Amino acid sequence: MRVGSFVLAAQFPGQGQGEALHRAVRSAEVAEESGLDSVWLAEHHFVPYGTCPSAVTLAALLLGRTRRLRVGTAVSVLPTVHPVALGEQAALLHLTSGGRFSLGVGRGGPWVDLEVFGSGLEAYESGFPESLDLLVRWLREPSVGADGERFRFREVPVVPRPSEALTDVAGPEVVVACTSPASVRLAAERGLPMLLGMHVGDEEKAEMVALWRQHARTAGRPAAEIRGAGHVSAGVCQIADRRADAVETLVKAMPGWLKQGLDAHVTVDGRARGMRDPVAYTELLCGLHPVGTPRLCADRLAATSERTGISRFALLVEGSGDLAATEENVRRLGSEVLPHLR
Repeated sequence: MRVGSFVLAAQFPGQGQGEALHRAVRSAEVAEESGLDSVWLAEHHFVPYGTCPSAVTLAALLLGRTRRLRVGTAVSVLPTVHPVALGEQAALLHLTSGGRFSLGVGRGGPWVDLEVFGSGLEAYESGFPESLDLLVRWLREPSVGADGERFRFREVPVVPRPSEALTDVAGPEVVVACTSPASVRLAAERGLPMLLGMHVGDEEKAEMVALWRQHARTAGRPAAEIRGAGHVSAGVCQIADRRADAVETLVKAMPGWLKQGLDAHVTVDGRARGMRDPVAYTELLCGLHPVGTPRLCADRLAATSERTGISRFALLVEGSGDLAATEENVRRLGSEVLPHLR
């Protein structure tokens, strides 16, 4: 089992953006010190829900500051960037880090980002498969050209070629954030592992893994690839000597962040938005994920892995909103939870 942290660089009420980013960087450094396997970096634009606008840029910084930790994006929002530009960045990080970089990509939402970056609503509603295929080709082939609906260009060489890295894989792994049957099928047909969100529990994640396997088999993906797919489960982790204390920490801090962060999202076309109740959502997360004593947290992770078949985790550890408390949470995850799982 491989356990890592999920870093949003969340801006809690009363905090500055630099404070949120400092906590994000420091928590990743402590993750390596504490024996965690990975850190996954979120990307958001124009909202305090997450203050990191470029997950690949922050990944580059953290890869330079660490020596063992795998660093991934969770996720780079593909509709707001040219897939070749993202592919070049991913190849660069893969080569220069000795293969420690994972590229997670997602469709994002119908946000004003699409207007600001000029990609338009169509990139979100129908353009994701074309962008994903072009990105994967760039990371796997020596030269690439395109003649699709959104991207058309003559064949050009891939520089730098990620396959030249001294690793066991041809290029950086690509993970796809999946929230619907359609996205599960998209990932499965291409043999790409899934990143499953923290808003869903074990049963739904198990169903999505089963659906992925079904579509992968139908698409003729190799059996070994299907068995070994490294899906990632996102969740929340808060450790305390008593479960009630861990829950209290999150219920006190997270609703304020969730409300101001989620309220700040603006749709590009004015469509109506459904908003979760922030307190109820926090309580839901506490019930779904490892929140409590070290033993309870280890049992919760083991149960999720057994039910879903997923062995990789990206756990939000900054739910307290406090730097010192976040560092302590990460250290306890490494010293008091991971030994139970290994």
